[in-house]
Amino acid sequence: MYINAKRCEYNTVMAVAQAMCSAARTAPKTRGIDHLTTAVLSGDDLTTLADKLAEMGEDMGRPGFTRDAENLRDSQALVLIATKEKTRGLNEACRLCHAQDCADCAEKNSVCIYNPLDLGIAIGSAVSVAADARVDSRVMFSAGMAAKELDLLGSSFSIVIGIPLSVSGKSPYFDR
Repeated sequence: MYINAKRCEYNTVMAVAQAMCSAARTAPKTRGIDHLTTAVLSGDDLTTLADKLAEMGEDMGRPGFTRDAENLRDSQALVLIATKEKTRGLNEACRLCHAQDCADCAEKNSVCIYNPLDLGIAIGSAVSVAADARVDSRVMFSAGMAAKELDLLGSSFSIVIGIPLSVSGKSPYFDR
């Protein structure tokens, strides 16, 4: 059997992307409550997201978004990790969101601190998998914003982060 380098690299990236999703899923979560989801994009779906990100960059006057869109086009896959905005029921014992309790947090449309915290831990777990496999990655809030604009994960996931992956002679995320 002969497998050329491009196919090997693509297969590696896809296997790592799936392992990253598993790492995010098993990452520790506050009170053991899981409000996260993950997904992997490649091929035409990744191109669609890159196009949306470039469009957003033009519309908002954000050249960094346009640059990130090019980075996505140079990537073999993108891992999305997202969280819902829900409270954890710690009430008066917490108040880290600056509300009186969880009901007050929800009423004020504040963000429970534990959702972004859990998301950050999941992202750290995921990118460590990529690093261990020697696959280049970059955490991009912009790619997550484009995924949210396209409603790829559904409207209940309000904070979305994208992590593009690449295996190439030089990381496309290095000279930014």
